[in-house]
Amino acid sequence: MKTRVGVIFGGRSGEHEISIRSAKSVIEHIDAEKYDVVPIAIMNDGRWLSPVESVKQFPEHTQKVFRDNLGEPSGEGGLSSVMSLMKGDAALTDVRATDTAASGGGIDVFFPVLHGTFGEDGTIQGLFEMADVAYVGCGVLASSCGMDKAFMKTLFRDAELPICNYVWFLRDEWAANNDATLALVESKLGFPCFVKPANLGSSVGVSRAIDRESLADAITLAAEYDRKIIVEEALEMREIECAVIGNDAPQASLPGEYIIRDSTKAFLDYTEKYSGTGNNEFVVPAPVSDELSGKIRRMAITAFKAIDGSGLARVDFFLRNDNGALLVNEINTMPGLTDASGFPKMWQGSGKTFTQVIDELIQLAIERHADKKKNKTSRGA
Repeated sequence: MKTRVGVIFGGRSGEHEISIRSAKSVIEHIDAEKYDVVPIAIMNDGRWLSPVESVKQFPEHTQKVFRDNLGEPSGEGGLSSVMSLMKGDAALTDVRATDTAASGGGIDVFFPVLHGTFGEDGTIQGLFEMADVAYVGCGVLASSCGMDKAFMKTLFRDAELPICNYVWFLRDEWAANNDATLALVESKLGFPCFVKPANLGSSVGVSRAIDRESLADAITLAAEYDRKIIVEEALEMREIECAVIGNDAPQASLPGEYIIRDSTKAFLDYTEKYSGTGNNEFVVPAPVSDELSGKIRRMAITAFKAIDGSGLARVDFFLRNDNGALLVNEINTMPGLTDASGFPKMWQGSGKTFTQVIDELIQLAIERHADKKKNKTSRGA
């Protein structure tokens, strides 16, 4: 019997569209001989769609691939599974009893292909934990710590990982006293610097500030996406990435690097990452020495363990031009899985197809859930 995978995508996040593209890639590459897929879309306004309506969120080509490889989506099976979670059916007994005729059984494992808020930040992971179901990716703690760039850096520092200089503050603090916030950034970091929402990815809401005026504009933009804003020093550096897969014994891929052809670009923004302009190329392995490659892979695993990661993550590094220092920038606990994303490309360059990666992630989710089932939940026998 095939394993039934509930692929959840979209979400209430500034990365909604990227999530759809990531889920599209998962559906097009999942092994149809081993898995049945129940697509479950979450709209920007928080509505959960049925599998039939969820498939319609994909381009026509992907809808055809789904139907050709995986069959017609079952009517309400996936949605009732999720609704059962939200109603507090911790054992999913209602789903397993009532969905059998309609959709061939309950969902065996959830794959939350969700980026950003309400998907990558521990919230939906908490829902899965309360419902006692298997799910792909990091748990509640790792997801929440990995989402908050300021708290993440605190954990990296405790793990003795080198990081760049930064400051963070709240949106309310910015609104209450613009001048004090600007003075803080100027005194601690200076210019240029990068301003980011602390809990978002895909370069959404990120700006490069070169003076007080552009800093104010950048903070105002970032504050539209999050209550916490982080500002980092701007370095002359290369950006290197490394993918990690595993639970208690994680493995790191060969590192990769985006090569930007237009040297006038200040950074690889949302448009450059996903529009397919041809201005950048992701190279695996990154053009670094074998010694440095090994160091990157070891530090990626250390960063993964520092947040208590499981399943998958992508760790981003800065390689300074002036002194060759390697710094850990951030970790992404549900990295982009699109055709333009580095995570699948790094594993492809390391000898694993994306189909193999998806299979491994699902098995890791099932193994982690089985391991957690060993924990006692009472003091009784």
